[in-house]
Amino acid sequence: MHRVLTTLGCALMAALATGWTAPPPTEPARPATGTAIASATGTATTVRTHDGLVRGAAHDGYRTFEGIPYAAPPVGGLRWAPPHPPAPWSGTRDATRPASPCPQPAGEVPGGSTDEDCLHLNVTTPDGAGPARPRPVIVWLHGGGFTTGAGSSYDAHRMATRGDAVIVTVNYRLGALGFLAHSGLPGSGTFGLADQQAALRWIRTEIGAFDGDAHNVTLAGESAGGYSVCAQLVSPAAAGLFDRAIIGSGPCTGRPDRPFAPSSVPLSEARATGADLAAKVHCGSARHLMACLRRVDVSRLLSAQDADQQPAHSTPLLPGDPATAIAAGRFHTVPVLIGNNHDEGNGWAAGIVQAGHPVTPDTWPGVAATFFPSSGQPRAIVREYPVHRTDGGPVFGAVIGDANFACPTLRTQRLLAERVPVWRYEFADEHAPPLTSGTPPFPLGAPHASELPYLFDLGGRPRDMTAAQHRLADTMISYWTRFARTGDPNSPSTPPWHRQTVLSLAPDHIVPTRSASSRHHCAFWNDLG
Repeated sequence: MHRVLTTLGCALMAALATGWTAPPPTEPARPATGTAIASATGTATTVRTHDGLVRGAAHDGYRTFEGIPYAAPPVGGLRWAPPHPPAPWSGTRDATRPASPCPQPAGEVPGGSTDEDCLHLNVTTPDGAGPARPRPVIVWLHGGGFTTGAGSSYDAHRMATRGDAVIVTVNYRLGALGFLAHSGLPGSGTFGLADQQAALRWIRTEIGAFDGDAHNVTLAGESAGGYSVCAQLVSPAAAGLFDRAIIGSGPCTGRPDRPFAPSSVPLSEARATGADLAAKVHCGSARHLMACLRRVDVSRLLSAQDADQQPAHSTPLLPGDPATAIAAGRFHTVPVLIGNNHDEGNGWAAGIVQAGHPVTPDTWPGVAATFFPSSGQPRAIVREYPVHRTDGGPVFGAVIGDANFACPTLRTQRLLAERVPVWRYEFADEHAPPLTSGTPPFPLGAPHASELPYLFDLGGRPRDMTAAQHRLADTMISYWTRFARTGDPNSPSTPPWHRQTVLSLAPDHIVPTRSASSRHHCAFWNDLG
């Protein structure tokens, strides 16, 4: 029942994302011929990389270069192999439209994707003559539970132009294709994370051609993308690949028994999941199991994979669980900006309620026991979070949000702050533009992912916002890009942000607060274990 309800909730979150992505191209972008311009100065849209020329598109105040390969297509023998360098091309490659998202079921990407030739990135850079100094670079890792999402979902032109920064969005392998583990398979359980590192290495080498500063790279992400940043913070192989980190709604102290937030699993568990997948696609007893798996159609793999996907730790790329590594001080010492949303859990709670599982005073003990089955926990939760006649959905949402996001984010902040500068926020716009046209069973407030339209035009389509919300979006972009530039989000044009407080972000009400811990019952969750 626990997995069923979690999957129902995740289905709603996938529905929230549906339509973010512009329709994918009918075929991947292919090399084309054109006039070469050696640099990205002025309004030039043709740039020389080490692999060949790419031609992007000019817009009002910015340029985009989409679908640039940073690794070879992971097909055939490269399926479930560490990323390999892309093959150079002749002529000029068309970079005016995104390449295919990585394979995934329908959801954020309309119709899903089965195209494994997906290891591409997208660059958005301000227009104008070459700057006196290279611009800071923000590398965005999308969320989606390690099963869905695409870099092309995130139109970054507002962040690039307002913050005078170069923004790179990245595709990486997802689902079983990104995180399968098998005994004796190099890279087991971490192929998607290895892809992210390959993209970072490409950026260190190539981003100067796009006016970016290869020595000032901020790695940022939300949800599974935020947890990916955590993983890279503790991965020895990521040393020197980025200079700052932004973690949104993906706390580094996530754990598998709190299933709504991303986490990692031991390699042994990932291998067991891989064995189950092999059996489902009739490769479990094959003499050459990996050869059999590499022949399976992508659509069949997607149908057979678990709804839940996590990276594996106890691996060369991820030697330990990020939570354990960060608690021990084993992480790259870079400044961190970290935060969560005020009502993270409401989207999942609404999905579960809409799926026919109401939360009432009578059903609440059973729901609590489903998600927190350890002895004594359900009773304690019901006492700490009482449900009255009509508030069951929001109360359940508060439990999900506090246990999975708000309190783990607080713990992550405190552990990181012992060694590096950390700024923490809480996005709190209770009237944030909805990510779906449906009507939820109760007001969602500021749920998971609701801050994203303030930073990006999701799917290239801006959301309807009030004047106050537009001001909040501008302020958030200023904080994020100022942090990327200097390692400190503060500037003369924004309200002060003190490290010892949580900055609450709401329209015309950006204020420091010290009450987030008590509001989210974090002392209770610490005692509960």
